[in-house]
Amino acid sequence: MDWDKLRIFHAVADAGSFTRAGEGLNLSQSAVGRQISTLEESLQVKLFHRHARGLKLTEQGDRLFRTAHEVYGKLAMAEARIAESRERPQGPLKITTTVAFGSIWLTSRIKDFVGLYPDIEVSLVLADSELDLSMREADAAIRMTPPRQPDLVQRHLMTMYYHVYAAPRYLKEKGMPKTAEDLNNHQLVVYGEDATPPIDNLNWLLEVGVKDGGPRKPILRVNSIYGIFRAVQSGLGIAALPDYMSREAGNLVEVLPEIEGPSIDVYFVYPEELRKNKRIGVLRDYLVDKLAGGNL
Repeated sequence: MDWDKLRIFHAVADAGSFTRAGEGLNLSQSAVGRQISTLEESLQVKLFHRHARGLKLTEQGDRLFRTAHEVYGKLAMAEARIAESRERPQGPLKITTTVAFGSIWLTSRIKDFVGLYPDIEVSLVLADSELDLSMREADAAIRMTPPRQPDLVQRHLMTMYYHVYAAPRYLKEKGMPKTAEDLNNHQLVVYGEDATPPIDNLNWLLEVGVKDGGPRKPILRVNSIYGIFRAVQSGLGIAALPDYMSREAGNLVEVLPEIEGPSIDVYFVYPEELRKNKRIGVLRDYLVDKLAGGNL
């Protein structure tokens, strides 16, 4: 396979569109599209499903992306280590992200990063409110929404998907719902009125499958996704959670897998003035390597 076409394919799969990939590659949308079409013809498979909302990898495309991403990750790490040999990254690095993502996913992976870069002094600030990176309240952020400030650099890390989960103890007591309508007879845990999650229909689980009457009444409302996660773990009820929470917890069961909730794009963000900062660079490469595949 032509490495240059693989490079373009990787950029398209990562960006989710020909236009965004072209901007990063400094190529026109049509040029990117031609390269992908040529690659598909040479492999005799379709790599993307094309629809109005963008591009989605086919099964074969996902397999190729994972392989290419693994190669890119290894190259990125090799490049970072070569750069270290010239000037090893060192000094303070303050990272901020949400309480849930930081507590469940990020903190368990900082050990490896610190092991790779022992001269970087890492501190984490976990908060559901956004710190002002322009005012250097933090050096870098992992955010669930794209930055609104023009002087911030953003890198799309992944897409986070919501599905429905419950604890085994709850399902043993209450039974497994077979259809969305069955949720009428189950205890649901949802966002409270004070919550400000980065999704439009925050409590879609109260309405999915409802045929008559108003939305369902939840057993509990919580103003944070981490609180919802802990309530579900305890066996209180069923809730919509980002998939990474189930994978990290290892003790939740997916309910009604045919129901897919909203998705959230996750970004690595830092100030423009830190674009060439080595601490930022190695953190970005580390996160990209850990999130190989683009979905969480």
